[in-house]
Amino acid sequence: MAKFTSSQIRNVCLVGHSGDGKTSLVESMLYLAKAIDRLGKPSDGNTASDFDPEEIKRGYSIQTSLVNVEWNGKKINILDTPGMFDFAGEVKEAVAVSASSVIVVDAKSGCKVGTELAWDYSAGKPKAFFVNKVDDENSNFENTYNGLREAFGSTVCPLLVPFNEGTGNVGFYDLITDECFTCDTKGVRTAVELPASYADKIKAYQAQLDESLAATSDELMEKVLILEEPLTHEEKHEALNSGLISGAIAPVFCGSAIKLAGIRYFLDIVAAAFVSPLESMKDADENGDTALFVFKTLADNFGKKVFFKVMNGTLKKDQVLNNLTTGQQEKIARICTCVGKKEAEVDELCTGDIGYTVKLVNTNINDTLASGSITEEYPKIEFPKPYYTMAIRLLSKNDEDKISSGIAKLLDEDKTLGYLNNAETKEMTVSGLGDIHLDVMCAKLKSRYGTAIELQEPKIAYRETIKKSVQVQGKHKKQSGGSGQYGDVRITFSPGEAEGLTFTQSVVGGNVPKNYYPAVEKGLLEAMQKGVLAGFPVVNLAADLYDGSYHPVDSNEISFKLAAKLAYKEGLPKANPVILEPVGYLKCTIPTSFSGDIMGDVSKRRGRIMGMSESSRKGYTVIEAEIPCAEMTVYAIQLRAMTQGRGSYTFDFVRYEEAPAEVAQKVIAEAKNNEEE
Repeated sequence: MAKFTSSQIRNVCLVGHSGDGKTSLVESMLYLAKAIDRLGKPSDGNTASDFDPEEIKRGYSIQTSLVNVEWNGKKINILDTPGMFDFAGEVKEAVAVSASSVIVVDAKSGCKVGTELAWDYSAGKPKAFFVNKVDDENSNFENTYNGLREAFGSTVCPLLVPFNEGTGNVGFYDLITDECFTCDTKGVRTAVELPASYADKIKAYQAQLDESLAATSDELMEKVLILEEPLTHEEKHEALNSGLISGAIAPVFCGSAIKLAGIRYFLDIVAAAFVSPLESMKDADENGDTALFVFKTLADNFGKKVFFKVMNGTLKKDQVLNNLTTGQQEKIARICTCVGKKEAEVDELCTGDIGYTVKLVNTNINDTLASGSITEEYPKIEFPKPYYTMAIRLLSKNDEDKISSGIAKLLDEDKTLGYLNNAETKEMTVSGLGDIHLDVMCAKLKSRYGTAIELQEPKIAYRETIKKSVQVQGKHKKQSGGSGQYGDVRITFSPGEAEGLTFTQSVVGGNVPKNYYPAVEKGLLEAMQKGVLAGFPVVNLAADLYDGSYHPVDSNEISFKLAAKLAYKEGLPKANPVILEPVGYLKCTIPTSFSGDIMGDVSKRRGRIMGMSESSRKGYTVIEAEIPCAEMTVYAIQLRAMTQGRGSYTFDFVRYEEAPAEVAQKVIAEAKNNEEE
């Protein structure tokens, strides 16, 4: 493989709605660049970038994959991302190390939810669009383009415009060079004449392009808007490069990935005009000390691949770097670039280039590795929090340790997964961004680590407490056979202010010796682990030991501990015990048009609206509410359905509240059924 300098590198991520053709676009670029010798299809499971067994089986991307092509003397690193909402973490990784985002859009369906999310994920990055499938029947470039411009503003401008859409002979008009051409099955261009019926459309597109390009400099602005003169080809080229670097324009390409139409043009512009690392990384020094940022890890049968971007200097084989995150040293024994799972080992990578290494024991996602004078970590990727939680049902009791180990490894490579071994509910729970996300996790556990599990809704960690005061006696007496036992306590139980047990003593006259007080408290603490209604832990309990009696010979700590438990068992049913349910704070960001539906849904979930405000995101509203946790188990999926995938939320536990009578009755009944089983 040829060596490349930083100015020759292009880092591009492909983002967009699922099914719009990102992977097919990657495949066509690889084929034209002769990196592969045949075109694969995602549905056939034979593409270069969808190589994971789960991707092959499912027919869609579930992880970001790295490929690279050499084109016109440039090395283009392409990060192909999943389009499904459940794998947003993978998109975050790709965007973090890319200089530019290309948002792929289907010419038939136009701007969709995934398109909007891709634009949001790429905030602050130069962006471009690729309108795919212009050869398909019912494709409509004009509607798609207008939809993009309406959604994202006047920075959206056309570069390549199709004609004869939906036919086997789609043509293209290059608005930069004013050339008209078609493409054969190898992507080779043939010059043709523009049909006269398209002349007015091309003129309108040209005017929009000139206006967008003029915004890149005062001189061009004056020429186009004041003097009303057309831009020259040279001025267009210069403005295109300037606009792409600054992000002032979001150019629109078009073509057909599976027919290779328009792909050469796209590659030409990417190589010639897209942002290089030195243009996007202003503080980088290609001759300075070495620094890497780890943005992704991937486990396979041979260990863990650690994907990185060279942030400074040149990375060389066998170089030893300090992990600034962990404080440990790591040796870079191998440096690899790849086309999907096909790797190529190299001796060095320059600033801005992307690759991976292996056998790094103490390095993970978001770590910074550096040498020499570099001591500050690079900004970490902020991943979406996993709120969709399910409980693990073991299919084999012998697999518990293997499952924990397997999940731990998956957590290393996917920061949008969560895992908890809940001692209270005696469940292992996993959290993700949706049902497909967790389904993929289960499949990986089985295929990689040989552990099969099923998922079910998790148990809710309820609590119990009391609402009135009672005085009771607890007496433990055993005097038959061997040593006797005697403990007698009189306790007042009442609602407490502290979360746990508030234990006091008001015994007078020494009826209960002080050395037995700790035993009484310990007995109560143990008893509180199981309430009298449904067996949930008891909270906010005050207990005052006010009287009792003892035996000079038979009394001991265990006797008073047992006496305290008897008092607890006797007293709490009389103290008006109630079920407490956990309540969380919901902060939901949704399109304003869905506000009424979401507020109605919150009410159905027994929620209380706490506030409503305008979001910083145009056209969106933030709704804040308190909702019982029991009503939120599958909210991630339901919110997505209610808002067409546009809604997002955070949900955090805040406190326990008394459950309504009908809820409490249901909880108690379920607890009794579980005991009987």
